Amino acid sequence: MQKILFTLLVTLLIPASAFAARLPAQAGGPATFSAGRSLVVASSSPGNAYLAGISVVSTAPVLGDLSAIGGSIVAAAPVAGDELLAAGSISSRAPVAGDLRAAGWSITINGPVSGDLVAFGFSVNNSSRTQGSVFIVAANTTLSNGASGPVTLYGNNISLAGDFAGNVKVVATGHLYLAAGTVIHGKLFYEAPEEATIPASATIEGGIEYTNASYLPDAGTSRILALVSIGFFLFARILGALILAGLLAGLFPRLAEAVVERAYAERPSSILLTMLLGFGILVATPVFIILLALTFVGIGLALLLFIVYALLALLALLYAGILLGSQFARRFRKRETVLWRDGMLGMLALSLVALLPYIGVFVVLILTLFSAGALLLIFFHFAFPHEDHTPELL
Repeated sequence: MQKILFTLLVTLLIPASAFAARLPAQAGGPATFSAGRSLVVASSSPGNAYLAGISVVSTAPVLGDLSAIGGSIVAAAPVAGDELLAAGSISSRAPVAGDLRAAGWSITINGPVSGDLVAFGFSVNNSSRTQGSVFIVAANTTLSNGASGPVTLYGNNISLAGDFAGNVKVVATGHLYLAAGTVIHGKLFYEAPEEATIPASATIEGGIEYTNASYLPDAGTSRILALVSIGFFLFARILGALILAGLLAGLFPRLAEAVVERAYAERPSSILLTMLLGFGILVATPVFIILLALTFVGIGLALLLFIVYALLALLALLYAGILLGSQFARRFRKRETVLWRDGMLGMLALSLVALLPYIGVFVVLILTLFSAGALLLIFFHFAFPHEDHTPELL
């Protein structure tokens, strides 16, 4: 079971260096995995295609499903299956035979979609025609070529044009606009603070049902928004910790290995003393800072000491994750060297453990106290070396 969990975690942390692997897929051919900083895929995939990178451009047909994640994504070739895209900027320019699901800041869809369309973003602009249903949540949404299935839209400002074969449901906090000549064969349901701008040339065969809505949140909505905000905060915090841990493990591998060796090579009594040292520093330093701040002369020194203390606490938490990741590497990979992905893997595991009630906080505290004590000892020997190789740790 431990090996299975480790494999899943490693799969989530795909290296940023370019690589390609092929595995059997259900799409009738082998799946293709590709990743890189600037990735351009110019060869056709006989099965499912999985792409990742800062900039991803797909210019070859995909005979299965296409899944891509990155900073910007351009899908410029036909996809025979479904398309799943997640990026800051998304452009789908070619036909999609299955469903299209996209999440990003700016989403542009120019190619026809034979299945359903689901999009979440700040701006969604669909100039093609969707044969299935349409579900979009975005601040600004534009559908300029209608849809063959039912349409559900949530957003601020929404613009509709073209021929809509089914019902259209709109919930807008701003305005709803219908272009001249728009045809809705079903019924138009919409909620908005003001009535929609509907030109005389627009045709709505099923009639219009308008609900005047005020969007001041009630107590229940406020609680939901608070929970969503907390979720985004936790996600950003975990992602930032993963990046910092990976950088520290990659840039200073000798320092990371020195911290890890203190956990493996020392006796239990030495490990306990290291933890007590970390506990003493992390607890006593704030008291000392407050005492210094009470004097006019010591304010500057208190500020400097506070900065050093905050840096030490941050490093101790990050190296606690690196220590946990190195344990995975030694146990499952039989490798003693510390790599950048060990830091990211360990910090991810530590962040997940921290979510457990009671025991999670205790585990994080124990590892952080040990890391703080180990870092203090290493920095002390670096400043006052007793061995020739001590400075090489940094």
